[in-house]
Amino acid sequence: MNPTLLSNEYSYVPSPCVGVCVMDQANRWCVGCLRSRGEIGGWGSMTDREKFVLWAQLTQRCKEPQAPRSMPAPEA
Repeated sequence: MNPTLLSNEYSYVPSPCVGVCVMDQANRWCVGCLRSRGEIGGWGSMTDREKFVLWAQLTQRCKEPQAPRSMPAPEA
């Protein structure tokens, strides 16, 4: 993670939304972006630092066996 980006007041952290907005009933994550309803609803009020932390959590969720497979797992 680039510390300069985190301190830049004009930085932009893209939303993880991929337009596949369906909640998986088993793990309660969106099938498209792997966020919970609370994470989706709170995105607009999160700081950039909080968004980067969530992105890191989503990267880990992709690797979990129960993760929906609409979002590709990151390459190791």
